[in-house]
Amino acid sequence: MTIVIILLGFAFGLSLQYSKVNTYNTISGMAILEDLTVAKTIATAIGIGAILLSIEIGFGFASYHIKTFFVGSVIVGGFIFGIGMSILGYCPGTMPVSIGQGSIDALIGMMGGLVASLVYTILSPFIHEVLGPDLGKLSLSFNNDPSSILHYLLVLIIGSAFIGIAFWMNKFEKKTDTKWFYSGLGIALVTCIIFAASDRVLGASTLYPFIADKLTGYTDNPYFIKVVEKSGLYEMKFLFGAFLSGLIFSILKKEFRLTLIHENWSRFKGNSSKNRIVWSFIGGFILLFGARLAGGCTSGHIISGGMQLAVSSLVFAIFVFGGFLITGKLFYRNQ
Repeated sequence: MTIVIILLGFAFGLSLQYSKVNTYNTISGMAILEDLTVAKTIATAIGIGAILLSIEIGFGFASYHIKTFFVGSVIVGGFIFGIGMSILGYCPGTMPVSIGQGSIDALIGMMGGLVASLVYTILSPFIHEVLGPDLGKLSLSFNNDPSSILHYLLVLIIGSAFIGIAFWMNKFEKKTDTKWFYSGLGIALVTCIIFAASDRVLGASTLYPFIADKLTGYTDNPYFIKVVEKSGLYEMKFLFGAFLSGLIFSILKKEFRLTLIHENWSRFKGNSSKNRIVWSFIGGFILLFGARLAGGCTSGHIISGGMQLAVSSLVFAIFVFGGFLITGKLFYRNQ
């Protein structure tokens, strides 16, 4: 089973690399609204994935795993996550791929994320329950009733709408390249396989508290036992596969480069290594603290949850992109 998990992570990494949606320049390009690849890829993955997953579950090959809509956590965590994503230029699931390609800033961001995850583990008993109310596991698709024709009709309509929005954004950009579509398709397929083969969602952010808590020995606590332990090892194997895909294909394509300062960072923030190191750590810290507060990230919440039309995940996505774009406008200014 370990080999299968690593291979799925490898396929996930390849899907990200195909449209370069894992890279700092692409993600920061979205933050300043100069490159919509991230939004197009995610919309495609949700649209195709929602349709395929509903069929898969209808045939009994998988089951739903909708995240509870804990309002305060989802909204506040989503906004914080968006801020960190904009500053760092990576997501929890894209960092291992970019580290494999030689991105030093992604490695520093991961370190910041590990510290944030440990801090959240320590603080979780005091902050999570404050940020309510708990509205339960809500979905837009008639409570996910596979026996209802309305369920499939609604999934088809909403899924097609997401795909249509992705193509509309591509037309708006006046671009003909469709690599983002195949990246989205690949992510959707990997996610559907994970649902069926492992009875779980695509996820990435639980890896960070798993590693941080294990390294520090802070594992004898309710948060680690209830949330982290059951997913952390799986995600470690999965994201190791993603890391390998970044490493192997960047070497094969002769594109492996140890890089701290990328083009967009140099353009807006200058070439100071110290500046990029500090902001990478801060961005990673903010990113993972938001992810842990909300109970998921781009892959575990937005994509996996979006494919299930989960209200918690769709609300999370709105606030992520709100924090992401606001920060992009304020943080990336010409010097």
